[in-house]
Amino acid sequence: MGTVTEQFPCSLSIEVPFPTPRLASIALKALQVDKELSPLVKRTFSTIPSTNGSTDGDVEGNVLRIYYEATTNRMLRVAVNSFMDSLNLVLEVIQELDTDVIATTPA
Repeated sequence: MGTVTEQFPCSLSIEVPFPTPRLASIALKALQVDKELSPLVKRTFSTIPSTNGSTDGDVEGNVLRIYYEATTNRMLRVAVNSFMDSLNLVLEVIQELDTDVIATTPA
């Protein structure tokens, strides 16, 4: 991933698996448009292939990876909390509007 620097010593990598690469791409596009409000926090987005042991040769990424760097743990926590709220909204919209999301029938 990234390297810890003196300016941004705090970091966190978050990986969110999706059922398909298409859904991971939709989430990435929806989330990356919101820029970080503070210059004390940096983040990068990417999609990566799942490491669940599948050997189907799928090179497209169905895992959304978000890498954060911040000047302090507090700034990292605030940025990640805000991101989680946005991620939750994106997941709810995908679940409600997308036609090929895994069925969410209560158990």
